[in-house]
This record gives sequence, structure tokens and C-alpha cells, in this order.
Amino acid sequence: MTYLFAALTLFLLAATGISFLRISHGFVRVFSFPRLQILAIAMILAILAIWLLAWPAREWIVGGLLVVAGTQLACIAQFSPLRSRQSKRYEGDPNGPDTVSVISSNVKMSNRRYQDAIDMVRREEPEIALFMEVDEGWAKALEPLGETMPHVVSRPLDNSYGMIVYSRLELSDVRIETLVMDDVPSIIARVRLRSGHDFRLYCIHPEPPVPYADSAGRDAELIEVARLVGEDDLPAIVCGDLNDVAWSHTTRHFQRMSRLLDPRVGRGFYNTFDARYPLLRWPLDHLFHNARFDLVAMKRLPHIGSDHFPMLFKLALTRSADGADYPAAADENDREECRDIVEDAAQLDRKAIGTDWEK
Repeated sequence: MTYLFAALTLFLLAATGISFLRISHGFVRVFSFPRLQILAIAMILAILAIWLLAWPAREWIVGGLLVVAGTQLACIAQFSPLRSRQSKRYEGDPNGPDTVSVISSNVKMSNRRYQDAIDMVRREEPEIALFMEVDEGWAKALEPLGETMPHVVSRPLDNSYGMIVYSRLELSDVRIETLVMDDVPSIIARVRLRSGHDFRLYCIHPEPPVPYADSAGRDAELIEVARLVGEDDLPAIVCGDLNDVAWSHTTRHFQRMSRLLDPRVGRGFYNTFDARYPLLRWPLDHLFHNARFDLVAMKRLPHIGSDHFPMLFKLALTRSADGADYPAAADENDREECRDIVEDAAQLDRKAIGTDWEK
């Protein structure tokens, strides 16, 4: 019994330590994902060790498990009520002309519950609906949404990176970019609110980190989007399945470089993946926004057959960013690491990880 607890404790300590390595590889990056699960396992094992083991092994094992639990808790505590909220709550008219609601939904390419996706949009009535992993079948099936959302940007693909945006609001300066990896598109558009004010929308879906390949493509795409946001005069919203957890080192870089806010900070995790397995979930579907936006509402929507839950965000564009709780600004170490990430991605000589890899 003692040897089993010792082995499990060493494994959890190793998994926790690996998650902090600055190595752009899926084998390393995936250890940042299950922090909630590792925390829960460490606490359960600590309680069992106190009950089942004898001194002195009990003290060493429980001590190691508490180190694991404390480290994991420190990484995710910002998404609990212990942390002040990063996005301010909007105090004005929740349906005013400066508000915008966005649904972000990774539909899973092999999923064919088309009508569920259409019913979701008609029920929630967002101004903007982003769909990811759409192929030609999905593109055709979603066409009825164009009756009430006439502004459409569509790039269906059969490699799990297809993307479609439907909008009730006017879109201009629309670009479909491959920022890092070939056949991994991002949609960038200028959006005009009903008030006449504009903002920039960035819809992205970078590669997933998998244990057998590097994560340079995903990491570099997040850095590249942060750079574009930083150079843009318009207030920005970035949304999509970022294939990264909200507490990761890469997301930290993204926020420091872009200075965008995360509405989940201080409010909750809003775990969206994997929708099929309640005990194996973490937040992969994100929206980050300029500090001129305040949060009106945010919720996870019901399952529509994908391995991701859709998310609904509603924001309001305000006149100023006074009082914003900005993430820390990037320092020279951050900028140097980001340059290294981009340079590593430029050397890649492989196709994007894809073709419905989660199937």
C-alpha cells in the first residue's frame, strides 16, 4: 500500500513539474490541462493516506501530495471568487445599441446534428455566430441562418479547421488569413455595432497540442494574434477554440502581449471540453476583449453533439477603459520568449495536425 501511494505521489509531482517546462511540445503542454483533475486526485489521495498509512511514510507522502495540490491551486485560483474580476460588469442597458452577443461553437466535423446548431442560434439570437471544424456538409446545412444573419464569411475545409461566421451586424475589411500554419485559417473583420461604433473581431482555431508532436504552430498563432491586436487602433475581441487552457503559460503570454481581458477571471472556469466526459473537462473555448468592453453576460450552452460545449458571450462597448484590471504588461523576457516561439514555428516542415483528430 505504501509503495502504491509513493508511486502515485511521485507521478503527480512529476506531472506538476513537467507542466512548467518551457518546451513547445504537446507532451509537455498537455500536463497544463488537467490541473483541476490533478488537484482533486492529490486531495483524495492525501485523505486516504492519512487514514491508511503509518508514520513516517504517511508524513512524506501527504507532504508531497499537498505540494502538488497547492501548486495546482495556485495556477487556477484566479478563476475562483478569490480573485477580483478582470472584466467589469456592464451597468447600462443590456440590449443597448453598443452591445454585441457572440456564440462560439466548435461543432466537431464528424458531428452531424446540424439542426441542433441551427436551433441553438435561433433560440439565443446572437449578433454573431462563429462555427469551427465545419466542412462542406456543415456549410450547406447552416445556410438557413443567413435568413436573419445576412453577413457571412465562410471557409469550409475537410481538415477540422474550417470556419464560418454568421452576423446580423455589418462586416467590412474582412480577411481570411493563414497566420502560421497552412490550411489553418483565421477570420478577421471590422464589425459595426448598431450604435455605429466599430470593433475588430478575430476568430481563431489553432492546432491542438498532442503528445506526439510539437505545439509550435498553436503557440505562434496566439502570439501572432496578440501582435495584430497590439497594432490595431480598434478595440478588439478575440474568440474561438484556442486549444489552450485559460491558465497556461501560452495564454499568459497572449494576454500580456495583447493586454486583452478574460471575463472568466474571478467568475469561474466555464469548462467546454470534453463535453462527453464530465470528469475530464477544461476551458478551451475562449473570448478575450479590449478593456473598453464590459461584460453583460456569459454562459455555457447545452450540448449539441460536439466534443465541445458552445459558449455565449455578451459585451458592451463603453467610452473608456477607466478602472480596468489589466493583465501585467509583457517584459523583455516575455518578448524574447515570444520571438523564440515565432522563430520555432517558422522552421516547421509539416502539415497541420487535423482531420478530426479527436474522433
